[in-house]
Formats: sequence, C-alpha cells, structure tokens
Amino acid sequence: MKDVASHAAVAKPGTTPRTRQILCNEIRWKWGKFTNQDLSALKDNNDLVAQRAAKYGLEKAQAQRDVDVLMKGRQI
Repeated sequence: MKDVASHAAVAKPGTTPRTRQILCNEIRWKWGKFTNQDLSALKDNNDLVAQRAAKYGLEKAQAQRDVDVLMKGRQI
C-alpha cells in the first residue's frame, strides 16, 4: 500500500487517452469543422483556441471564451 500512495503522489497530472478522446468527441460535436486529424494534432487549449479562431473566422478573444465554456477548466 505504501508504494501505491507514493506512486500516486508523483504521478504527473495530465489528460488520459480516454479523457482526451471524450474531449475530442465534445469538440467535434460542438464544432463540426474539426476533423479527426485536426483533433489529434491539437497540442493544448491554446492550440484549440487558435484553430477555432482560424476555422470559424473569429477573433481570438471570442474563440478563447468559446473554448473556456466548452472545456470547463479541462486541458487537452
């Protein structure tokens, strides 16, 4: 048990593959212009903001608000 606790303490925070898949599905459902290739190439939420702005012709501030609402504090 001690090993499990110490292992959990050093586990780095991040997005699991399953969580990323769920997030990508939500993005695809909300913004249909994203392809599977687009989604798999996303590096982080800032990249999502840039892609959202480019694909939909939005200003960065609007794209940032849209991404913040969808992601609810989660990270890609």
